[in-house]
Amino acid sequence: MVKIKGMQNTQTVEDYLKAIYKLSAIETDGVSTNSLAKSMETKASSVTDMVKKLAQKELANHIKYQGVSLTPKGETIALNIIRKHRLWESFLVNKLNFQWDEIHEIAEQLEHVSSDKLTNKLDKFLGFPKSDPHGDPIPDINGKMHKTRDVRLSDLLKGDQGIITGVLDSSKSFLGFMEENKLKLGSSITVEDLYEFDDSIIVKVNGSQKTTLSKYVSNNLNIKTND
Repeated sequence: MVKIKGMQNTQTVEDYLKAIYKLSAIETDGVSTNSLAKSMETKASSVTDMVKKLAQKELANHIKYQGVSLTPKGETIALNIIRKHRLWESFLVNKLNFQWDEIHEIAEQLEHVSSDKLTNKLDKFLGFPKSDPHGDPIPDINGKMHKTRDVRLSDLLKGDQGIITGVLDSSKSFLGFMEENKLKLGSSITVEDLYEFDDSIIVKVNGSQKTTLSKYVSNNLNIKTND
Protein backbone atom coordinates (compact mmCIF):
# COMPACT_ATOMS: atom_id res chain seq x y z
CA MET A 1 0.00 0.00 0.00
CA VAL A 2 1.04 3.62 -0.57
CA LYS A 3 2.53 5.14 2.58
CA ILE A 4 2.57 8.77 3.72
CA LYS A 5 6.15 9.92 4.13
CA GLY A 6 7.65 13.16 5.38
CA MET A 7 4.49 14.55 6.98
CA GLN A 8 3.80 15.01 10.67
CA ASN A 9 0.54 13.84 12.28
CA THR A 10 -0.20 11.06 9.80
CA GLN A 11 -3.60 10.41 11.36
CA THR A 12 -4.80 13.93 10.54
CA VAL A 13 -3.50 13.62 6.98
CA GLU A 14 -5.38 10.34 6.54
CA ASP A 15 -8.57 11.93 7.91
CA TYR A 16 -8.27 14.74 5.36
CA LEU A 17 -7.75 12.35 2.47
CA LYS A 18 -10.74 10.28 3.55
CA ALA A 19 -12.91 13.40 3.89
CA ILE A 20 -11.91 14.68 0.44
CA TYR A 21 -12.69 11.29 -1.11
CA LYS A 22 -16.16 11.14 0.44
CA LEU A 23 -17.02 14.75 -0.37
CA SER A 24 -15.87 14.30 -3.97
CA ALA A 25 -18.83 11.99 -4.54
CA ILE A 26 -21.04 15.05 -3.98
CA GLU A 27 -18.84 17.89 -5.23
CA THR A 28 -17.62 16.22 -8.40
CA ASP A 29 -15.91 19.31 -9.82
CA GLY A 30 -13.71 19.78 -6.76
CA VAL A 31 -14.29 19.85 -3.00
CA SER A 32 -14.64 23.36 -1.60
CA THR A 33 -12.53 24.54 1.31
CA ASN A 34 -15.68 25.39 3.26
CA SER A 35 -17.13 21.91 2.80
CA LEU A 36 -13.87 20.33 3.90
CA ALA A 37 -13.64 22.66 6.93
CA LYS A 38 -17.18 21.69 7.96
CA SER A 39 -16.43 17.99 7.56
CA MET A 40 -13.20 18.25 9.56
CA GLU A 41 -14.76 20.60 12.11
CA THR A 42 -11.97 23.14 11.78
CA LYS A 43 -11.26 26.60 10.36
CA ALA A 44 -11.04 27.26 6.63
CA SER A 45 -7.53 28.69 7.14
CA SER A 46 -6.38 25.39 8.68
CA VAL A 47 -7.84 23.50 5.73
CA THR A 48 -6.01 25.75 3.27
CA ASP A 49 -2.69 25.10 5.02
CA MET A 50 -3.25 21.33 5.00
CA VAL A 51 -4.34 21.27 1.36
CA LYS A 52 -1.11 23.04 0.39
CA LYS A 53 0.88 20.36 2.24
CA LEU A 54 -1.10 17.59 0.54
CA ALA A 55 -0.42 19.16 -2.84
CA GLN A 56 3.30 19.39 -2.08
CA LYS A 57 3.32 15.64 -1.34
CA GLU A 58 1.34 14.95 -4.54
CA LEU A 59 -1.60 13.60 -2.56
CA ALA A 60 -4.08 16.24 -3.72
CA ASN A 61 -4.63 18.81 -6.44
CA HIS A 62 -5.81 22.30 -5.58
CA ILE A 63 -6.76 24.95 -8.12
CA LYS A 64 -7.85 28.26 -6.61
CA TYR A 65 -11.63 28.77 -6.85
CA GLN A 66 -12.03 25.25 -8.30
CA GLY A 67 -11.65 23.15 -5.18
CA VAL A 68 -9.62 20.14 -4.09
CA SER A 69 -9.33 16.68 -5.65
CA LEU A 70 -7.20 13.67 -4.84
CA THR A 71 -4.33 12.46 -6.96
CA PRO A 72 -4.22 8.70 -7.71
CA LYS A 73 -1.73 8.36 -4.84
CA GLY A 74 -4.00 10.24 -2.45
CA GLU A 75 -7.05 8.24 -3.54
CA THR A 76 -5.22 4.95 -2.94
CA ILE A 77 -4.45 6.00 0.63
CA ALA A 78 -8.03 7.21 1.21
CA LEU A 79 -9.51 3.94 -0.02
CA ASN A 80 -7.16 1.97 2.21
CA ILE A 81 -8.30 3.97 5.25
CA ILE A 82 -11.95 3.45 4.28
CA ARG A 83 -11.28 -0.27 3.81
CA LYS A 84 -9.76 -0.58 7.30
CA HIS A 85 -12.57 1.45 8.88
CA ARG A 86 -15.32 -0.68 7.36
CA LEU A 87 -13.55 -3.96 8.09
CA TRP A 88 -13.16 -2.98 11.75
CA GLU A 89 -16.84 -2.01 11.91
CA SER A 90 -17.72 -5.44 10.51
CA PHE A 91 -15.49 -7.13 13.08
CA LEU A 92 -16.96 -5.16 15.99
CA VAL A 93 -20.56 -5.98 15.03
CA ASN A 94 -20.21 -9.52 13.71
CA LYS A 95 -17.59 -10.89 16.09
CA LEU A 96 -17.81 -8.76 19.25
CA ASN A 97 -21.57 -8.06 19.19
CA PHE A 98 -21.32 -4.27 19.29
CA GLN A 99 -24.43 -2.35 18.23
CA TRP A 100 -24.56 -0.25 15.05
CA ASP A 101 -24.51 3.02 16.96
CA GLU A 102 -21.42 2.07 18.99
CA ILE A 103 -18.89 1.20 16.33
CA HIS A 104 -18.08 4.33 14.33
CA GLU A 105 -15.95 6.11 16.92
CA ILE A 106 -14.00 2.93 17.74
CA ALA A 107 -13.36 2.23 14.06
CA GLU A 108 -12.19 5.84 13.64
CA GLN A 109 -9.30 4.95 15.96
CA LEU A 110 -8.58 1.47 14.58
CA GLU A 111 -8.48 2.62 10.95
CA HIS A 112 -5.14 4.32 11.60
CA VAL A 113 -3.34 1.08 12.50
CA SER A 114 -0.75 0.96 9.75
CA SER A 115 -0.15 -2.80 9.42
CA ASP A 116 -1.26 -4.03 5.97
CA LYS A 117 -0.67 -7.61 7.15
CA LEU A 118 -3.20 -7.11 9.97
CA THR A 119 -5.74 -5.56 7.60
CA ASN A 120 -5.44 -8.41 5.10
CA LYS A 121 -5.71 -11.06 7.82
CA LEU A 122 -8.77 -9.29 9.22
CA ASP A 123 -10.35 -9.26 5.75
CA LYS A 124 -9.70 -13.00 5.36
CA PHE A 125 -10.94 -13.76 8.89
CA LEU A 126 -14.23 -12.00 8.12
CA GLY A 127 -14.63 -13.91 4.85
CA PHE A 128 -13.84 -10.98 2.54
CA PRO A 129 -17.10 -9.07 3.18
CA LYS A 130 -18.41 -6.86 0.38
CA SER A 131 -20.12 -4.36 2.72
CA ASP A 132 -19.95 -3.14 6.31
CA PRO A 133 -22.74 -3.26 8.95
CA HIS A 134 -24.24 -0.06 7.53
CA GLY A 135 -24.35 -1.48 4.02
CA ASP A 136 -21.48 0.63 2.71
CA PRO A 137 -19.20 -1.17 0.22
CA ILE A 138 -15.77 -2.26 1.48
CA PRO A 139 -12.86 -1.67 -0.92
CA ASP A 140 -10.86 -4.82 -1.62
CA ILE A 141 -7.08 -5.05 -1.39
CA ASN A 142 -6.84 -3.32 -4.78
CA GLY A 143 -9.23 -0.51 -3.83
CA LYS A 144 -12.12 -1.86 -5.91
CA MET A 145 -15.65 -1.72 -4.47
CA HIS A 146 -18.63 -3.93 -5.24
CA LYS A 147 -21.39 -1.81 -6.77
CA THR A 148 -25.03 -2.37 -5.95
CA ARG A 149 -28.25 -1.22 -7.60
CA ASP A 150 -30.35 -0.65 -4.54
CA VAL A 151 -33.27 1.78 -4.27
CA ARG A 152 -34.56 3.92 -1.41
CA LEU A 153 -37.41 2.53 0.65
CA SER A 154 -39.30 5.74 -0.22
CA ASP A 155 -39.25 4.68 -3.90
CA LEU A 156 -41.32 1.55 -3.26
CA LEU A 157 -45.05 1.26 -3.79
CA LYS A 158 -47.74 -0.50 -1.78
CA GLY A 159 -47.19 -4.25 -1.93
CA ASP A 160 -43.53 -3.99 -2.94
CA GLN A 161 -41.02 -6.16 -1.09
CA GLY A 162 -37.30 -6.09 -0.52
CA ILE A 163 -34.34 -6.51 1.82
CA ILE A 164 -32.64 -3.77 3.85
CA THR A 165 -29.10 -3.45 2.48
CA GLY A 166 -27.85 -0.19 3.96
CA VAL A 167 -28.43 3.19 5.60
CA LEU A 168 -27.55 6.63 4.32
CA ASP A 169 -27.67 8.24 7.76
CA SER A 170 -25.09 6.60 10.03
CA SER A 171 -25.58 8.97 12.96
CA LYS A 172 -25.85 7.46 16.43
CA SER A 173 -29.45 8.63 16.84
CA PHE A 174 -30.59 7.14 13.53
CA LEU A 175 -28.85 3.82 14.14
CA GLY A 176 -30.34 3.75 17.64
CA PHE A 177 -33.79 4.17 16.08
CA MET A 178 -33.05 1.28 13.74
CA GLU A 179 -32.04 -0.96 16.65
CA GLU A 180 -35.13 -0.05 18.68
CA ASN A 181 -37.40 -0.94 15.78
CA LYS A 182 -35.51 -4.15 14.90
CA LEU A 183 -34.62 -2.82 11.46
CA LYS A 184 -31.36 -4.57 10.59
CA LEU A 185 -29.40 -5.33 7.45
CA GLY A 186 -30.98 -8.37 5.87
CA SER A 187 -34.43 -7.70 7.33
CA SER A 188 -37.24 -8.27 4.84
CA ILE A 189 -39.57 -5.34 4.21
CA THR A 190 -43.08 -5.31 2.74
CA VAL A 191 -44.82 -1.98 2.10
CA GLU A 192 -48.28 -2.31 3.65
CA ASP A 193 -49.61 1.22 3.12
CA LEU A 194 -48.62 4.77 2.16
CA TYR A 195 -49.86 8.06 3.65
CA GLU A 196 -49.88 10.87 1.09
CA PHE A 197 -50.38 13.70 3.58
CA ASP A 198 -46.93 13.27 5.18
CA ASP A 199 -45.34 10.55 2.97
CA SER A 200 -44.98 8.18 5.91
CA ILE A 201 -45.37 4.46 5.24
CA ILE A 202 -46.40 1.32 7.09
CA VAL A 203 -44.08 -1.62 6.56
CA LYS A 204 -44.11 -5.22 7.69
CA VAL A 205 -40.70 -6.34 8.94
CA ASN A 206 -39.67 -9.99 8.56
CA GLY A 207 -43.22 -11.00 7.76
CA SER A 208 -44.76 -10.04 11.11
CA GLN A 209 -43.90 -6.78 12.91
CA LYS A 210 -45.69 -3.71 11.51
CA THR A 211 -43.96 -0.34 11.86
CA THR A 212 -44.80 3.17 10.69
CA LEU A 213 -41.79 4.98 9.25
CA SER A 214 -41.44 8.69 8.50
CA LYS A 215 -40.39 10.07 5.13
CA TYR A 216 -36.95 10.83 6.57
CA VAL A 217 -36.43 7.21 7.62
CA SER A 218 -37.64 5.76 4.32
CA ASN A 219 -35.38 8.19 2.43
CA ASN A 220 -32.38 6.90 4.35
CA LEU A 221 -32.88 3.15 3.94
CA ASN A 222 -31.46 1.28 0.96
CA ILE A 223 -33.49 -1.68 -0.27
CA LYS A 224 -32.70 -4.52 -2.64
CA THR A 225 -36.00 -5.37 -4.29
CA ASN A 226 -37.22 -8.86 -5.08
CA ASP A 227 -37.89 -8.21 -8.76
